[in-house]
Amino acid sequence: MPASAAVGTGAPDAAGERATETCPDCGRPVPVDPRFVTWCAACDWNVDPAGDDDGDTGADPRTDRVERLRRAMAHRYGEQLFDDLVREPVSATGGTPPRHRAAGRPATVLANALALAVHALTSVLALLGLWLLIARWGEGAQPYAGGLLLALAFLLRPRFGRPDGPESELPRLERTDAPRFFGLLDEIAGAVGTRGVDVVELDADVNASVVTYGIRQRRVLRLGMPLWAVLTPQEKVALLGHEFGHYAHGDTRHSLLFGSALNSLTTWLYMLVPSAGRSLLDMFTNLLTAIPRWGVYGLILLLDQATLRASQRAEYLADAAARIAGRDAAVGLMERLLASRSAETALYREIVAARTRSGGPARRGTPAGRPEEAADGLWERVAAGVRGVPAHEYERLRRAAERRGHRVDATHPPTHLRIRHLARTGRQEPVVELGPTRATAAEAELATPGRTVARVLLRDGAA
Repeated sequence: MPASAAVGTGAPDAAGERATETCPDCGRPVPVDPRFVTWCAACDWNVDPAGDDDGDTGADPRTDRVERLRRAMAHRYGEQLFDDLVREPVSATGGTPPRHRAAGRPATVLANALALAVHALTSVLALLGLWLLIARWGEGAQPYAGGLLLALAFLLRPRFGRPDGPESELPRLERTDAPRFFGLLDEIAGAVGTRGVDVVELDADVNASVVTYGIRQRRVLRLGMPLWAVLTPQEKVALLGHEFGHYAHGDTRHSLLFGSALNSLTTWLYMLVPSAGRSLLDMFTNLLTAIPRWGVYGLILLLDQATLRASQRAEYLADAAARIAGRDAAVGLMERLLASRSAETALYREIVAARTRSGGPARRGTPAGRPEEAADGLWERVAAGVRGVPAHEYERLRRAAERRGHRVDATHPPTHLRIRHLARTGRQEPVVELGPTRATAAEAELATPGRTVARVLLRDGAA
């Protein structure tokens, strides 16, 4: 397994050598680094002391039941789909043979039919409400019922997404703001067989995504500066290749029809969740909404069942698109994602330090003074912390991920299988290469907006 992301060494002891201790299970020496978990590579002692905490979805407890069921279905599909894919060829740019695209066609037809039914129901509510309001005006309570149905249809209307509004302090870049960076995006998108983006929004999430909004389906790249900072230039190409790969391969869940239907169902579910109160009114309301609530549960799970296998396949194909950066860079990106908590921990420490610096001395390596001044060099400090993750910690994360069936979320295949899928071919040269000159020019265009993200993060604690 290539260890392109496994850099750094363990913390040395006073003599300049790596500290070790004896494994209590097998008696072999194990490296000790106070920043990371101490574990044994020979027998896997203490390889995953946190257990299955990735099973905690962090979702709203009112909708967490659906998320747990989604994860259970995703686990069933994961290894079976991987076994199917290793027997199928994948091109150097992540292109797929025709049979790949046709593999999920019946399920896709079913998913689109269900999505249309969801929107049709919303339309029926709106039309019925309008009829009751106009044609039955003055006939008892019927106009009031019509107004209620119209309000309900408005809440359940399809939503097509929108970019951050003008009230947001986070940067929103157009092509004229960063022509070299947009040129890189266009080249990567063209290499995987799709078009680039119209807008780039920067934030402080350890994540990145390309999403569409509006009836015209304009594309926006949402780029988390902490993740961007810790990647090498070729890993950045791999990240962008993966995100554009979703559109190159026609991922059902990224379609306008399906996405808006799923958003509507999520709104329905949120409105129908049972009340926690114990009054007679609460009990009556919960009883009244039980049948539609379980109907919505069923629709969401049916949509998931119809698209989950195709969605996981799309993730594998998007990973294959990441190989335009070269196989080693694509594998390195996946391994960086395994260590994403290191970036989150580094960010948390920076936020705490920025808020307490005025009450005490500044930490070494960070500027003293007001929290806003700590925004200078924030992403470099976060990147330095992640670069210090030693090779044995990356190996522990890979083994722990395999035990847990770790995945980004319920729509993604297990991370360790994604790494194996990327690494199963021989060494592969990059199709798009981000050399030092181009990398420096692109980073220069992101420097000022990136500092804005850092300032907002350190001031507010979240961005």
